[in-house]
Amino acid sequence: MRHCSVQVRGLLTREELDRYNALMEVGSYLESQNRYDLVYTVQKEVDILILPGIERLKEKGRERDRQTEAYLEMKRLLEEDDED
Repeated sequence: MRHCSVQVRGLLTREELDRYNALMEVGSYLESQNRYDLVYTVQKEVDILILPGIERLKEKGRERDRQTEAYLEMKRLLEEDDED
């Protein structure tokens, strides 16, 4: 089973995280039983489950980019004022 990143797990809701952990446990058990045909199905469910966390992570990155852009613009304007 492939785990998602710590950043994505940190952005999952409690319900999503509980479901994620349960699916990972089931997947690990299936792997120990060499039932890779079923592991594939469980992994697909995990992949779908973490999509909202991935989107939240992307949004955090976009927000950080917007804040950086605003900061740089403000800095540029202040530097222009100092030159006058």
